[in-house]
Amino acid sequence: MPPPNIPMPWRQSRPAAIVCSMNDIDHVVISRRRIDRRVAELATDISQAYAGHELVIVPVLTGSFMLLADLVRQLPMKMRVDVLAVSSYPGGATTSQGPKILWPGRLPLRRRHVLVLDDVLESGRSLHAVKRLLQRRRPASIRTCVLLRKRSAKTANLTADFIGFDIGDEFVVGYGMDFNHYYRNLPDVVALKPEAYAHHQ
Repeated sequence: MPPPNIPMPWRQSRPAAIVCSMNDIDHVVISRRRIDRRVAELATDISQAYAGHELVIVPVLTGSFMLLADLVRQLPMKMRVDVLAVSSYPGGATTSQGPKILWPGRLPLRRRHVLVLDDVLESGRSLHAVKRLLQRRRPASIRTCVLLRKRSAKTANLTADFIGFDIGDEFVVGYGMDFNHYYRNLPDVVALKPEAYAHHQ
């Protein structure tokens, strides 16, 4: 018997794990359909920006893995992927605790064009730390692409070369983003109910 208060389409077409996670959602911030459309637009912009060049895409894990998967399948160009892991929200934190590089990547970047993918631009510290690290490997260029830019970052004039959406300063999960390692599998970007934070402490 499906859990109560779940809309019928979710009962019929979604795996049980996602259905259960839906009980923790306060509201959808960005739907999967809007994400799909915007990622296609970003792919067009990136393809045009790097026309005629090979690209090294450096996703900042783990939050950007869904963006990476959806984006690269729409880029008709020669590319390589070199993952980089950064921790900014350890455990149950909902505000950035500052970046810590956990895995710096391994591919040679000298004289190559690099595109860094990240999930959220908030304080800008993570992207700054990543760019500083990658610049030591002497790439031909470094550009950045973020799925979300928060209002506080926009107010502070923090930007990326490619931006998916501007949002408010609320903490969001889904589409690869997590709280305490949960909710990455949700297809939409969502805000959680307050009780969800206590539930997963």
